[in-house]
Amino acid sequence: MSKINKVVLAYSGGLDTSVILKWLQDKYDAEVVTFTADLGQGEEVEPARAKAKALGIKEIFIEDLREEFARDYVFPMFRANAIYEGEYLLGTSIARPLIAKRLVEIARETGAEAVAHGATGKGNDQVRFELGAYALNPGIKVIAPWREWDLLSRQKLLDYAEKHGIPVEMKQGKKSPYSMDANLLHISYEGGILEDPWAEAEESMWRWSVSPEAAPDEPTYIELTYEHGDIVAINGERMSPAQVMTYLNKVAGDNGIGRLDIVENRYVGMKSRGCYETPAGTVMLKAHRAIESLTLDREAAHLKDELMPRYAKIIYNGYWWAPERVMLQAMIDESQKTVNGQVRLKLYKGNVIVVGRASESDSLFDESIATFEDDAGAYDQKDAEGFIKLNALRLKIAGSKKR
Repeated sequence: MSKINKVVLAYSGGLDTSVILKWLQDKYDAEVVTFTADLGQGEEVEPARAKAKALGIKEIFIEDLREEFARDYVFPMFRANAIYEGEYLLGTSIARPLIAKRLVEIARETGAEAVAHGATGKGNDQVRFELGAYALNPGIKVIAPWREWDLLSRQKLLDYAEKHGIPVEMKQGKKSPYSMDANLLHISYEGGILEDPWAEAEESMWRWSVSPEAAPDEPTYIELTYEHGDIVAINGERMSPAQVMTYLNKVAGDNGIGRLDIVENRYVGMKSRGCYETPAGTVMLKAHRAIESLTLDREAAHLKDELMPRYAKIIYNGYWWAPERVMLQAMIDESQKTVNGQVRLKLYKGNVIVVGRASESDSLFDESIATFEDDAGAYDQKDAEGFIKLNALRLKIAGSKKR
């Protein structure tokens, strides 16, 4: 391997990435640039600057990417109604392409030959980070310390930190037993008792939502306004994509919405049990399907539904920057030109209930045709007889052969 003089590290300021920072300096004798992103995880990112400075870092990037994340990644994904294996709303998956993009861009800006991440060799994130990096800069070098070092336990990491004078904040009180990841779309939980698929998650684990049993006894009504498949206003108030998600996370979480407990199939081959809180995403998926039901042509809607599992799998496996995702996105975005209007929802004890949908300009619902009352000749019911006979022809032929 050629000499690496400078490397950009995706840096959170926690134990793992602080150890990685020092390890990179020692192992590769390289200058380290740190990159810390605010994706709406709900924790301060500025403390990472002081920690990086304490470890001798001269180039420190701390960026608020919440709007870009919501606008250019989450919203396009929800235009597709993407959901992996029938349940997972891809909260971790969709954040990785943006992080990979900025790692590569910062490497170019700073003259770094390599990027580094703290994902383990067992998970999906290593794949997502690296596929993104290679797609955007085929010549970039990627360093994945968890695949190289022998610091494979928390105690070994702590021992390394103590030996090298790396400051580690030991939080007071009981430490969370879970491995967690959060952004505007979700918070995930893995590890601890969740490694037993039979064990019920502790109520104290959940952070963004109340339990449905403890949710208010009165429902909350909200109205979402859509333009080209994206939410642009809530209850008549215009909002940016990140503001939409922040609002929905709060109101849906307060109503016990968005909890999920699944066993999923990781791309690397193993099954993994995880719990997720996705309050905003749960509302967004239900509402988007509601406005599409009114404004999207039947065959266009069915084609989207057929392609959606493939699209979701592409994102889950880390191929956001691959040509097949870009191609599918173009088709999806084209379908959204007429997805305009309003959806009214009732949020109640863990449930998202659609109670109304309307589109002044693009509704394909024609009451004069759909009515059970006198349609004044708008639809000739006699036409159905020929339609049925033509579609029954192959069935009648097959049935006669069986007889």
